[in-house]
This record gives sequence, structure tokens and C-alpha cells, in this order.
Amino acid sequence: MLTVLVASSKGGCGKSTVVTQLASHWSQAGKRTAIIDADRQHSSFRWAARRPEGVPGVLALEGGRKALGKLPEDTERALIDTPAGVTERDLEPYLEAADVLLVPVLPSSFDMDATLAFIEELGQIPRIKRGKLPVALVANRLKPWTHASQDAVAQLGEATPFPIAAQLRDSQAYVLLAALGKGIFDYQSENVRSHQDDWKALLRWIKRAH
Repeated sequence: MLTVLVASSKGGCGKSTVVTQLASHWSQAGKRTAIIDADRQHSSFRWAARRPEGVPGVLALEGGRKALGKLPEDTERALIDTPAGVTERDLEPYLEAADVLLVPVLPSSFDMDATLAFIEELGQIPRIKRGKLPVALVANRLKPWTHASQDAVAQLGEATPFPIAAQLRDSQAYVLLAALGKGIFDYQSENVRSHQDDWKALLRWIKRAH
């Protein structure tokens, strides 16, 4: 089983978007996929509950440490959606189970400052410090044509020891599809293929890291 932990010290950075889109991808690829939603808002849990007929189902469990033990034995992909403002202590129940850790970040000064402080904390976690738990950043809601987004990505690349595994453009498609319990990988139209392309680098990184 591949277990992906998604965490950030900042709320509203797109943790649930990363979780649900990856769940959409792997379920469409025929992988038995589950979400553990430890976030108080339970956005990922509700997304999975809204999955309509005609798309592969995604199991969702609420809760924390105990939910890990409730995953079916045949689960192939597990995604853990953590609360905003997590600390090392909050992450502790999931760190040993995780195969990779993803940190979404928005291209704003407030988000950058919070993320850089969080990354510094992550670097002191023994398993990460020893290189046993791969960590990558996911630059989210970018406007690639703007200097602000370009500068933010450049600053992240210079200021952190972890790679930027994906650069995801800002799009209302994620909001609209979330309300339907769907993801961009549930469609194969020309309109969504450019959005799917944004995720290819992240999927490659996860595969290599695992």
C-alpha cells in the first residue's frame, strides 16, 4: 500500500484538493483507494460521500490514529488529509505509516512565511531528517503568467531543501468538481487535459519516491 500524507501549517492552502484529485486519479486507474480525513472540516470525507454512480468509489474514514487500523487489507492507495496548523505532535500518528509527505503552499507572502517555518520544523523530525520519509512541496493556485507566481516558485526553490514536485494553476474547475464529488481525472475531455498535465510531475515524483 502506498500512503500519502498531506499536511500544512496554513489553512486554505489546498490540502483537500490535493487529496481528492489524487484519489480521483488512482481510483480511475483501478487502484483501491481510501481517504483518512483528520481535518475538522471533513471536506475530503464529504467529497468521497458525494461520488456519483458511474465513477469509481473512494472509501473515506473520519478520524485520526484509529482510522489507520480500519483500512481494508486490500487498500492500494491511502491519502491522509490533516488539519490546518498541524504540529509535529499532531503528525506523529501518521508519520510512521506515510510513504511520502506533500506540503501544499500558495503564492502569497503570508502562506510562504508560514510554510517556510513549517518546513523548518519538518526538517527536525527524525524520520525526515534521516531521509526515510520523502517530502515535496506542491505550489498551488498559481497564475503562471504573473510575476508574483513566478517569483513565489523561485523563492520556494531557493529557500527549502525539499523539491517542488508540482505547480498547479488556479482554476475554478476544482471548486466546481468538488461539489459533484468528482475530480479532473474523472473526465477525459480536451478541456481538462491541460489540468491533468499539471499533475504529471507530482505523480512521477510520488512513484520515484515510493
